[in-house]
Amino acid sequence: MAHETVREAVFNRRMLICIGTGFSSGMPLFVLIQLVPAWLRTEGVDLATIGIFALLGLPYTWKFIWSPLMERYAFPMLGRRRGWMLVTQLLLIVSIGVLGMFSPQFDIWTIAALCFGVAFFSASQDIVLDAFRREILPDQELGLGNSFHANAYRIAGLIPGSLSLILSDHLAWDQVFMITAAFMLIAVFMTLMVAEPRHPAERPNSLREAIVLPFVEFFNRNGVQQAILVLAFMFLYKLGDSMATALATPYYLDMGYTNTDIGIVAKNAGLWPAVIGGFFGGLLIVKIGINKCLWIFGVVQLVSIFGFILLSEVNGELVGTPGFNPSLWLLAVVIAFEYLGVGLGTAVFIAFIARTTSKLHTATQFALFTALTSLPRTFANASTGYLVEGVGWTHFFLLCAALAVPGMVLLIWVAPWHNDEVA
Repeated sequence: MAHETVREAVFNRRMLICIGTGFSSGMPLFVLIQLVPAWLRTEGVDLATIGIFALLGLPYTWKFIWSPLMERYAFPMLGRRRGWMLVTQLLLIVSIGVLGMFSPQFDIWTIAALCFGVAFFSASQDIVLDAFRREILPDQELGLGNSFHANAYRIAGLIPGSLSLILSDHLAWDQVFMITAAFMLIAVFMTLMVAEPRHPAERPNSLREAIVLPFVEFFNRNGVQQAILVLAFMFLYKLGDSMATALATPYYLDMGYTNTDIGIVAKNAGLWPAVIGGFFGGLLIVKIGINKCLWIFGVVQLVSIFGFILLSEVNGELVGTPGFNPSLWLLAVVIAFEYLGVGLGTAVFIAFIARTTSKLHTATQFALFTALTSLPRTFANASTGYLVEGVGWTHFFLLCAALAVPGMVLLIWVAPWHNDEVA
């Protein structure tokens, strides 16, 4: 594409909306995974109970179950997408805002119920935000728009994960949660300012149609064999990368780094390379297309795993020896390169999912595909500890690199280098 086309793709209202959808989507999740655990721990809740709270994130995995409801039914005046966006955002403001009014020592089950509500409303918001974004972006802007979304998603984590924690040292927790919830007003403002996208088809006539037709359309459009290959690719493309990072913090500790080392280095070397990678990845997708970027960024993801192997080989033999002081620079380089790959890979992978989604059944198909892509992380979290104990860190990361290869091989059929119209 011409340079002018890239400039026009970056500086348009759709990209600004994608920043808004990313911020809206990321805020509630980081409340659950960063702010709530910190609150519970400072209030004396034991680690076992805090760990159980992780199960409250299940709505993010199972959101496809109720996505047909959001495809079938609409609110008057605001429309199908904007109506659901506004309702879920208002519910998020309320459920986050009232969290701090309860005592973790005496109301832990009430807090758990509220946190489940936050997760459910947040996952529901994601369903409609993904559909909305797919419907407003032309195909050539899917990569860039979704990279803007993903970067805003990550940066949104600085509110509950940094600002709110700082405020907790100066304010009561009920005030902290109300201030945090108030940032969701940005999402409400965005919803009121945007227009309802033009839908290429009428709403399904029944809930049964909303459930069945997305599956029928996907397999009819691709054919059974190609559809299965696409689904297998969605599962496998980030499997090796997900497994490699699943136990990142325990790995760094085993390599001789302190919690302070990890906190300082990972916060800076992880976030910003992912943001930069996502942005420039989106630009490159505009220039050369989704298919080529799936190949290039997939190689970067694969090669980044070898950084962990290098760190393991350099530090592994020396950990525990007198006077050993592990290199923070090496840690920073390994983390930065890994998260650069994460940023690049995420940008093009979300763009691929969006392209694969039909605008006729956006909400349900997008929810199904993103649920499928979350399975590798679940698989990784369940199995990696046993694997590391059995084979050690170096061989574990070699296995992760090997598991990244099948997804790359599937690109031959799913996203051929010289054909950007597949899927």
